[in-house]
Amino acid sequence: MARSLLLLFFFLCCLCQSSLAQRVRKTEYESGTIEKGNKVGVWEYYAYTRDGTQVLAQKYDHSKNKLLFYRPVEDRVYQVKEKNAWTNGRVDQPPLFLGGDALLGTYVSKLNYPTMAQDKNVQGKVIVTFVIDTLGQASDYHVLLGIGAGCDEEAMRVAKNIPQQWIPARRGSHAVPVVYEMPFNFRLKP
Repeated sequence: MARSLLLLFFFLCCLCQSSLAQRVRKTEYESGTIEKGNKVGVWEYYAYTRDGTQVLAQKYDHSKNKLLFYRPVEDRVYQVKEKNAWTNGRVDQPPLFLGGDALLGTYVSKLNYPTMAQDKNVQGKVIVTFVIDTLGQASDYHVLLGIGAGCDEEAMRVAKNIPQQWIPARRGSHAVPVVYEMPFNFRLKP
């Protein structure tokens, strides 16, 4: 009898541990399963349309590191590297930030308006470019369009602090490096 109770206790402890190790996480922008602190299985990432409707932006299998679905974005021309040469062209799948634009926006919103720019009433758009390689790693950051007064440096700081969660662009069945342009808007509140 004591042995049976001990086995039952052991079984219940294991059952409780496995349920604690794996849990469902759902937020406004994502839902999926976390196991031992890591995302596992299929996750859905959401965005909002201009009228405020929540839509599915991406579906990604974290166990297989595979994009299952993405909501098409506008047709864009990128600088694409093929056969060791950069050319302008379209891709079949654009580079995507894992989690969608809504999650990317949370990092971009960490922009601090430089005091010098505020004092000089400097406003405008800074465009930072970087290469997203075939492994989804961002590098080679440059300011393409700047406005000065510390804004260029602040935009560069924020761009470099975005997590390396990129899904590379694809042409056909191959991942291709592309130059990605990210705008940062500096506007003073009236």
